[in-house]
Amino acid sequence: MRDCATRRGDASGIEHEGLENAIVRKTIRRLADGREIIYYDELGERERNAADTRPLAPMAVSSSLRYDDILGTWVMYASHRQDRTYLPSTEDCPLCPSRPGHPTEVPESSYEVAVFENRFPALAAPPHSSRAWEKGPRGPGSTPHGAVPPEDIMAELPSAGRCEVVCYTDDHDASFADLSAQRVDLVVSALVDRTRDLSATQGVEQVFCFENRGREIGVTQPHPHGQIYAYPFVTPRTAKMLASAVAYQSKQGTNIFDDILQAERRERKRVVTTTAHWTAFVPHAARWPYEVHCYPNERAPDLESLSRGARTELPELLLDIFGRFTRLFDAPAPYIAGWHQAPLRHGRDELAVHLEMFTVRRTSDKLKFLAGSESAMDAFANDVVPEEAAERLRAAGS
Repeated sequence: MRDCATRRGDASGIEHEGLENAIVRKTIRRLADGREIIYYDELGERERNAADTRPLAPMAVSSSLRYDDILGTWVMYASHRQDRTYLPSTEDCPLCPSRPGHPTEVPESSYEVAVFENRFPALAAPPHSSRAWEKGPRGPGSTPHGAVPPEDIMAELPSAGRCEVVCYTDDHDASFADLSAQRVDLVVSALVDRTRDLSATQGVEQVFCFENRGREIGVTQPHPHGQIYAYPFVTPRTAKMLASAVAYQSKQGTNIFDDILQAERRERKRVVTTTAHWTAFVPHAARWPYEVHCYPNERAPDLESLSRGARTELPELLLDIFGRFTRLFDAPAPYIAGWHQAPLRHGRDELAVHLEMFTVRRTSDKLKFLAGSESAMDAFANDVVPEEAAERLRAAGS
């Protein structure tokens, strides 16, 4: 996917290698408080000029990072998030299109895919540049390769990052599984484009695209949407992945993601579905009751680096997997689905982009709670054997 030349605030075409090599129209505008909103449309010449008429003051947030010297990780703090909108009624949904007398986060009267800066972000760039971030934060949670912790114990820094909301559709009652393949392709195009733009932002070390779905997960906005976090550090989970990949490469001389994929495809007992360019499987040591990982058969570090074949097949694969989670129980399963991409400056040759999707529901009327062992010790106990989960998920195919 390539950006065509554009001036900030104007519309541009984006060529991408998704369905039918469609031309996506990208339009950048500003909300009343100065935040960016970006529209992605398949409708060629569709204009996006509606103004945000809300009397919003310029966005002012207070967020910071504190370093956990014992665990070697950064923790985000954002007290303003206490005031974020919580489970609004359909009439008051801030992610629906604006209508007369009821302006929302999206000024247009309709839209296809809209991405905007989160009004209540966990990460936000400070109002002025900070010299502390010129080289980024240090520590195992930021640079896994032999990094040293901050010089001062109990270090604290401004959380120079960015959080965005990705609205999949203007249909409030839809879900990701209800989207058309063409719309999913547009959503993926937006994720690729935002990952590229955010990766070019000073201080950003890793970009994570994800969706939380369902009250059981803690979702505060039922409108179908995902999120993007641009972290100023490499996340602890990714740091662990990279450390394992480096150690495995040193010992075995091969890539751990390649070898796991080959082993799963060879055994097949945990494979949920395959295509010419993708394999979806329940991992051998799944931590969640129903958990699926989707790997491209040809390893790539991020979404933008996927082969043309993998990129073309991705919408139908995602609809297949999300549909299985919808049909798994007598009601759609709550889930978290996240794209694990390699950090910007570490692990580009070792890590593999892949989707991890899981539900906290273990039966139709029981949830998996993270209690003592999981929450206190990060030692998971799973009530569902991975092979049984794979069998249930295969049976949930359309």
